[in-house]
Amino acid sequence: MPEELTRNPEAILEFLKSVYPFSELSESEARVVANILTPFEYKTSELVFSAGDPSGCAFIVQSGRLAFEKKGYITGYYHTRDVLGERRLIDGMPRTATVWAEEPSVLYRITNKDLENLALVPQETCLKVYKLLSRLASSSEHEEHRLYSEMDVLLVQDGGCAPGYNSVTAYITEYLESAGRRVFVAAQGFKSLVSGKRDDFRCLVYSFSLYRQIEHIHGVIFAPPLREARGADFRTERYKDFKLLENQKRAAENIIEKKVKVLVGIGGNGTLAGIKDLTKLLPKEVQTFFIPVTIDSDVSGTECIGQHTGVEVGAEKIRCYMADARTHNRCYIIELMGASGGFHALHSCLGAGAHLAVLPSTNYAPADIAKALKNRSSTVIVVAEGYKAKERKEKGITLNAAEYLHEELKAAGLETRQRVICEAFSRDVRGARPNNMDMTLAQRMARKLTELVLEGKSQMMPAVLSGKEYAIPFNEIQTDNTVDRELALLANRLSV
Repeated sequence: MPEELTRNPEAILEFLKSVYPFSELSESEARVVANILTPFEYKTSELVFSAGDPSGCAFIVQSGRLAFEKKGYITGYYHTRDVLGERRLIDGMPRTATVWAEEPSVLYRITNKDLENLALVPQETCLKVYKLLSRLASSSEHEEHRLYSEMDVLLVQDGGCAPGYNSVTAYITEYLESAGRRVFVAAQGFKSLVSGKRDDFRCLVYSFSLYRQIEHIHGVIFAPPLREARGADFRTERYKDFKLLENQKRAAENIIEKKVKVLVGIGGNGTLAGIKDLTKLLPKEVQTFFIPVTIDSDVSGTECIGQHTGVEVGAEKIRCYMADARTHNRCYIIELMGASGGFHALHSCLGAGAHLAVLPSTNYAPADIAKALKNRSSTVIVVAEGYKAKERKEKGITLNAAEYLHEELKAAGLETRQRVICEAFSRDVRGARPNNMDMTLAQRMARKLTELVLEGKSQMMPAVLSGKEYAIPFNEIQTDNTVDRELALLANRLSV
């Protein structure tokens, strides 16, 4: 049973003035209400009320933290200055939810009996209090505040889109929710973390029964359909200003204010860098993790979500060019993804059987390539977007990788009866539907992440390599991935 505490009318009055909606009462009205509030102390795990209990009172949280539970799910928390139970004070119906103290808490109780006692409360004041509480009870902001006041697990996505962002988001929600955790996501990556406003966040729900209970609250999203969804619903273009320390500090402050316990970055090397910067500014109690989602597989030591779909789509595009090249006696020079290692360009080339892969790490002589093309009737050359990127930048050249290689070939004396056509990198691969391999990889990484969270680990990246699951500490992650030289030789069918 809660312990009734000694009343301090003046202290209660000053506190009441800071509580919405009681802050709208006049000084005399607030004093009247303060005189009928009774303080009670609740121990950890002690019930305030249970679903089905008769009503007749409401509470104001003076201190502590209380959980709001409905049909077996915790759907929010109450903190200092929050009002709870006001609907049942108004309508007199049995309680529909359970509230209990997650830590020692002090609550002020207000009852219908006292509020409607004309010897204690003038009728005008009574009616005004009921009006204010009715406004609070009918406000969606009240429920939103309860749901979003604490964000147990917060996901943040940034950088270039890749197939599988949505898939891993759905599976993380499934596994962590089944472990009793609540999952939220930043609506627009690091930009939302810096802004920190209510509309910058969404609540992800996997259980349909839980979703039906809270779907009316703004920002609540049913996660299962995301498993196979294209694109990335919770990201924006890379937020370059996040490199500024002042923005990182602001994001860290918002994370702490939201009482985030687990922060998970989802994306490529830019997202990893942002999460590592945030980790330095957050308390050690906040667990931080990273999930690699990148078409070009530019994170070493693991398969990356999106790489399988990316290669599949890239190879199919190449096959189409190869068929057209044979039909029309053309030489296609195609730019594909690959800023550093060239994983996507190489494996797409290998899978489709294209004639040559020109990667950032390769050093083919343009004259040798030009000579090999002289007597051919059809050719498809794949060029990684990072091919001689530094050289192009230093020279102020705006040509893409395919166009630049073509210029090199012409300068080397290219003579061919083929019509040479350069194709820039096509971004439609980013919007491809994730294939089964990437969806399976997303599930495995989500499961491994859940294990790491429950084990109390931090600063780790779930990894899958050669069929085995493990984890790599942040300080051991390498983002300058390379490709196997022997594989690169397989993609040289021109014998240059």
